[in-house]
Amino acid sequence: MHTRIAPGIIRVATSRRDNAFLVAGDDGYTLVDVGWAGAPRIILDTVRELGGKPGDIRRIVLTHAHPDHVQGAAELRRRTGAQVLIHGDDLPWLEAGRVSPEGRSGLAGRLLDRLPKLHWTPLSADATVTDGEFVDGADSLRVLHTPGHSPGHIVLLHEPSRTALMGDAVFNRGELALGPAALAADPALRAHSLQRLPHELQAVGFAHGPALTGADVEDFTRFLTGLPGSD
Repeated sequence: MHTRIAPGIIRVATSRRDNAFLVAGDDGYTLVDVGWAGAPRIILDTVRELGGKPGDIRRIVLTHAHPDHVQGAAELRRRTGAQVLIHGDDLPWLEAGRVSPEGRSGLAGRLLDRLPKLHWTPLSADATVTDGEFVDGADSLRVLHTPGHSPGHIVLLHEPSRTALMGDAVFNRGELALGPAALAADPALRAHSLQRLPHELQAVGFAHGPALTGADVEDFTRFLTGLPGSD
């Protein structure tokens, strides 16, 4: 299932709980996150439903290297030829095919990461991204480094539509939340990182949960202003 959350931005439900996003540009699509191993088929079916072909995905930007975001990345790159981009602080995990033990603050998270089903095919990125960089070649999709959930976690801000694609910086599973602290690398850093987000947004897309559009974006603004350390 896919829905348009803003002009040029398509939310792709890659499972019952997970989302990826296709961002249309002059040279094709930029895909934000992939998902589990079964996600490439769903994403490519969506591209075909939109009238495109696999090669129209020109780049894959990973918000961070956790299995529910990257497990299908190697297969999707093989099928599309797309470049894979990730922040350099998460690159070692991507190349190792799993989250390192120091990547979770809680024992429960570290135990989960031992499970083979939470590993992925190791892969190297074609390039790394940095804070403030535009990743789509059109100066429209900007990187905001938001460490906490992982060291190299990023949010993508689509400047033309004022849409933030949040990755796991915020979850929207029934209510807006920062997610389980045990699964984060540095839980205390998460709220501080979110202070960098602009409040003048028109839409917000989450890796987990429905997007917020229209008047519902005010809920996200209230959530941000209610975080510790917010002005």
